[in-house]
Amino acid sequence: MTDKTVTVEIRGSIAIVTLNRAESANTLNMEMGRDLAAAAIACEANSAVRAVVLTGAGKNFCFGGDLRGMIAGGEAIEPYLRELTSHLHTAIAHFVRMDAPIVAAVNGTAAGAGIGLVAMSDLAVAAEGAKFSLAYTGVGLTPDGSTSFYLPRVVGSKRAAELILTNRVLSAAEALEWGLVNTVVPDADVVARAVEMAERLAAGPLGAFGVTKRLLAQSLGALESHMALESQAIARQAASVEGREGISAFLEKRKPKYG
Repeated sequence: MTDKTVTVEIRGSIAIVTLNRAESANTLNMEMGRDLAAAAIACEANSAVRAVVLTGAGKNFCFGGDLRGMIAGGEAIEPYLRELTSHLHTAIAHFVRMDAPIVAAVNGTAAGAGIGLVAMSDLAVAAEGAKFSLAYTGVGLTPDGSTSFYLPRVVGSKRAAELILTNRVLSAAEALEWGLVNTVVPDADVVARAVEMAERLAAGPLGAFGVTKRLLAQSLGALESHMALESQAIARQAASVEGREGISAFLEKRKPKYG
């Protein structure tokens, strides 16, 4: 499958899913949300796919949501975000539940929902120059993309709160130390190393992997219902005075005025 905002390349038993809005740092707009959900469903339905690599085109993995697309909707920003997050969360649910293991190849910056995509992956390879920033509260928004579900479980509740509330930027080395990624490699090698990892997994027992993935997911709690709460929260916050000010200030490159 090839389309404007997401590509799916099949290499033998590996599917390489690439977020493909490099000119916009792979920010998620409505089209990409739909395309990512379609890509996840296609990978799950393809019996030849035994492992998936998820990465971003260009210099960055994913900067999170497309704020310009959000604010362009004006008064319709709340329903816009409810729909956008429904597509994103559908993609995540399918990636998490499918038999094929997911390996994230994190190039450049992962921010906002981009971190959710890293955290939901079964394994993650980061480039040495990769950076990780939640960024939500910096623009007056709340987490989506499973970030508020996975981060406390991956890095611990105090560290998750620090990342979300202070928007601290993690280096690749810190992300490795905190358990957000499994390994760090030279920038030029990140996709190749993720593909190597995926190829090793693809040679393994797919059925056992799938059952194990779902057992692990179940042990963490109710992912889908939590993501529904995330959708409601970010949509309402974006429509609030605080959210509109945060987004506008970011786009206008000024300091927001919240109180």
